[in-house]
Amino acid sequence: MAIIGIRELANHTSAVVDEVSRTGRPALVTKNGRPVAVLAAIDEEDLLDHVLATAPEYVRSMRTATREIARGSRGRPLEEVLGELEAGT
Repeated sequence: MAIIGIRELANHTSAVVDEVSRTGRPALVTKNGRPVAVLAAIDEEDLLDHVLATAPEYVRSMRTATREIARGSRGRPLEEVLGELEAGT
């Protein structure tokens, strides 16, 4: 993984993005020598998965569901959920 300082990134953003996109290898961005971000290539097909996987509400919901399943909860009937979706609630 390439390591790039935030100033260098600011001065060469397009070149860094092109390199990450071309190689598929992420770049670790540092500020004052400390890691602060990762720049990673993503294609349109993976974008929605990435957004959902990192959305706090989605992550919380998935963790709650996993705990409930582990406790033996069977959730709600499909008809109930579909009814709510159709009603827009």
